Amino acid sequence: MTMNRRSFLTASASATGGLMLAFTFGCKGKKAAAPTKGTVAAEPATAAELNAWIHLAPDDTLTLRISESEMGQGILTAMSMILAEELDADWSKVRAEHAPADSAKYGRQGTGGSSSIRQGWEPMKLAGAQARAMLLAAAAEQLGVPVGELTTEPSVVVHAGSGKRLRYGELAAAAAKQAPPEAPAFKDPKSYRLVGKSTPRLDTPAKATGAAIFGLDVRLPNLRYAVIARPPMLAGSVKSFNAEKALAVPGVLRAFQVPGGVAVVATNTWAAQRGRAALEVEWTAGPHGELSTAGISEALAAALRTNKPSVESHDARVEGKAEAELAKAKKRVSAAYEVPYLAHATMEPLNCTVHVTGGGCKLWVGTQGPTGAQKAAAGVLGIEPDKVEVTTTFLGGGFGRRSQSEFIAEAVTVAKELEEPVQVVWTREDDMRAGFYRPAALARIDAGLDAEGWPTSWVHRIASPSILEKMGRLEGGVDGTSVEGVTNLPYAVPAMHVTYANPSLPLSTWFWRSVGSSQNAWMTECFLDELARAGGKDPLELRRKLLAAQPRHLAVLEKAAELAGWSQPAPAGRARGLAVHESFGSYVAQVAEVSIEGGAPRVHKVWCVIDAGRIVNPNTVAAQMESGIIYGLSAALFGKIEVAAGAITTGAFADYPVVRISQAPAIEVTILESQADPGGIGEPSTPVIAPAVCNALLALTGKPIRSLPIRLTA
Repeated sequence: MTMNRRSFLTASASATGGLMLAFTFGCKGKKAAAPTKGTVAAEPATAAELNAWIHLAPDDTLTLRISESEMGQGILTAMSMILAEELDADWSKVRAEHAPADSAKYGRQGTGGSSSIRQGWEPMKLAGAQARAMLLAAAAEQLGVPVGELTTEPSVVVHAGSGKRLRYGELAAAAAKQAPPEAPAFKDPKSYRLVGKSTPRLDTPAKATGAAIFGLDVRLPNLRYAVIARPPMLAGSVKSFNAEKALAVPGVLRAFQVPGGVAVVATNTWAAQRGRAALEVEWTAGPHGELSTAGISEALAAALRTNKPSVESHDARVEGKAEAELAKAKKRVSAAYEVPYLAHATMEPLNCTVHVTGGGCKLWVGTQGPTGAQKAAAGVLGIEPDKVEVTTTFLGGGFGRRSQSEFIAEAVTVAKELEEPVQVVWTREDDMRAGFYRPAALARIDAGLDAEGWPTSWVHRIASPSILEKMGRLEGGVDGTSVEGVTNLPYAVPAMHVTYANPSLPLSTWFWRSVGSSQNAWMTECFLDELARAGGKDPLELRRKLLAAQPRHLAVLEKAAELAGWSQPAPAGRARGLAVHESFGSYVAQVAEVSIEGGAPRVHKVWCVIDAGRIVNPNTVAAQMESGIIYGLSAALFGKIEVAAGAITTGAFADYPVVRISQAPAIEVTILESQADPGGIGEPSTPVIAPAVCNALLALTGKPIRSLPIRLTA
């Protein structure tokens, strides 16, 4: 018997205390066995279920089932830390896995909006504290002593009077029979051993050794592979197709039409892609053949025209009489800012493995929404959602894209035509050209200044295609995601008026990392610096005055300025810019130090300060701040979806670059201590980097940046 590389790495990770994945691999020449539920080792058969999240084995091993999806943000570890803290568990005994999709146990399962810790903090504390109370009750019965005489140490119940000690594993079966108390005692935060301490992530060993299983790694007996030939133009459709040449490609098994195009099924991905290339398809053009990038800009501008706008505007925020104050201002400052459509650009392209069997269906997929995946699959098959079993794999990036389930429904549509399981794979170009996008947006901002250069009025008009319209979630004609970051603008301007217009454009829109804050923070923070220049103020001075009643904004801003040495000149040839923004319950300020090299911006260093309330794992917070900065900087420097003749022309990363290691700035992250409720960390650093960089360029060149991606003019 010989062991293949992945089997060796999987076993090695387990032997060294890492995560043992719930995928088993056979001897050489045998097919890989079907993966079991979750992302880590299946719990021992004798494990007792203390509650939906906590399973305790006789050897003290704790298997914690986490209902959120792990896409690099460290949620398997952070949620496990909260559970283990209140349970008073030995961290070395903890294993984590994705929970199965089960709304009866976990409610609606979905990961997005930087909500996992914010929404999970109290429930996870409760689950851990209840399990600890159940263990204490079981120990009291076994020892014949009052429960009040018992205490716990990591994974041990202690009776000080007799000196007796009972391991959690010894009590597991009896504890599982105890009724969970409704109001268990919580630990004093001062005694926390895990929460608030930098803790290595549970999934790091598996990812470092290559043992971690992502969607593209799933292998099943007799697995087929499929790709879809999709219309090259927006809203196009199949008129006819000829599969003769495709079927002549070795390995290609079938080709058939599906709602989104033509599926090509093969014995391997390469054969499927070659078969698709050989497929002859006649397409029916969609109704948008004249749409272009320039046309999108014109549609946005038309929506904001004061005389005969193309669509109606709706009030999103009204405070005072902003237009009247603007008319009598000593000085008026006006600017228009535009951002393009953006792709999510996840490193792992979309994929989904499906096996339709009898009256049920099994999915193996990297999804941000297991509940949505169940519903999507059930809808295609006409079955109840609980007949769909979902195994959530690791996600190679989500950024909002994998909270959509249309790619899952498509895979199920293909699978129901086959007897064997099938893995439907999107190429990079597929997702760039047939995916969902952060909406393009245009804003026109007018502000009035008094005789001393302080703002007295702010009129902000936004045009941006809606994300929420198709869900029926507009309020008074306003898409809340399109105006977030402006309707809650914290600056103390006496009169403010914000409007929203929803132009009709055919590109599919969806939530993108930090959603509306991604563009609105850039627009408002850049405009603040333009106001500062017009009023003869230092950008920090202006913000300090306008944020006097906003202590958390002010604290992160002043700390970032202090760390960056704002009061001191930048090195020769460089300038610094700052920005501050609150999103998802967290407050972030950044200072960027920038120069111009070869006619393009070069970001040398970023100082980032965050107040995210109570912190679970500082390591994760710092990593997510860095991740969000690189993601936002990539968009600011390069991100743009191009459209020509009714088709999206942006394809691979060659057309849609991301910041490379050689281009990445040094990043210094500072976390402010806070006892406030936890805020989000996955998204809040993304909105702040673009305005910090653009404000540095304004200081360096004297010319404002009013469209993204950044293009410098002579």
